[in-house]
Amino acid sequence: MGPPMTRRIEWVHAWLLLTPALAMLFAFTHLPAVKTVWDSFYSTPRGRRPSVFVEFENYERLFADPVFWKVFSNNVWFALGTIPTSIAIALVMALWVNQKLRGRAFVRMAYFTPTVLPMIAVANIWLFFYTPGFGLYDQLTRYLFGAGQSNFLGDPGTALAAVMAVTIWKESGFFMIFYLAALQTIPPNLVEAARIEGAGPWTAFRRVIFPLLMPTTLFISVNAVINSVRLVDHLFILTGGGPDNASSLLLFYIYETSFRFWDTAYAATLTVVLLALLAVLAIGQFFLLDRKVHYR
Repeated sequence: MGPPMTRRIEWVHAWLLLTPALAMLFAFTHLPAVKTVWDSFYSTPRGRRPSVFVEFENYERLFADPVFWKVFSNNVWFALGTIPTSIAIALVMALWVNQKLRGRAFVRMAYFTPTVLPMIAVANIWLFFYTPGFGLYDQLTRYLFGAGQSNFLGDPGTALAAVMAVTIWKESGFFMIFYLAALQTIPPNLVEAARIEGAGPWTAFRRVIFPLLMPTTLFISVNAVINSVRLVDHLFILTGGGPDNASSLLLFYIYETSFRFWDTAYAATLTVVLLALLAVLAIGQFFLLDRKVHYR
């Protein structure tokens, strides 16, 4: 059997191994995405009234929808508040637990524990903190400072920030694991060489360590952007999107539109816009950060 025949058999074998995964990918990812785009050009079927082709009517409704723009604004502020903060905290934690310190394994476990908790459990834990009058925060502030009760989740000015705090607490430990793995792949002699040349800890980090962490930072930032628009569980338990949509985010709005108000066509339109925004952001991140990813 010659080399061409061997390569052909290997090629067929490789595709046979990939076929089940490709079939699942197309069945549960690509086909639903195409169906969602298709449904966004139709009306919602109700009872015996079938859906009809309405062209761009759903998109015109979306751009004139004040709730959509309110939710979109919330999501922008949510992303700006959670993404850089959680990444920065994750990097600091990774640098800390990568050093030789007593009880390092316990500290790593403590930082990573919020990540493995179910989202519903996390929301209920923080609901115990935020409950007016009876929550841990109010009890501590009343005992220490004699302060009155607070209502972070019921105040339009603080509801979104309260949800952001929960997200940062949960995601920082997850991102820390990736930074910790990346730090352990950096050769120690590079940092030692920088210190021999007279570089201090901050200069060594800024000139040597952080540039080598850029591929990990890009990966984490893409995941952080995706996570910032797919929050449903926390909102469902903590605020329900309220008060007056002050803490509602895009995916939660899609959930409410589709399953609470049963307007599946408009929900499909919202989903198409959300996917388009995510695609633009992901592509932009890769193009803007591509020159900084690889250490030169």
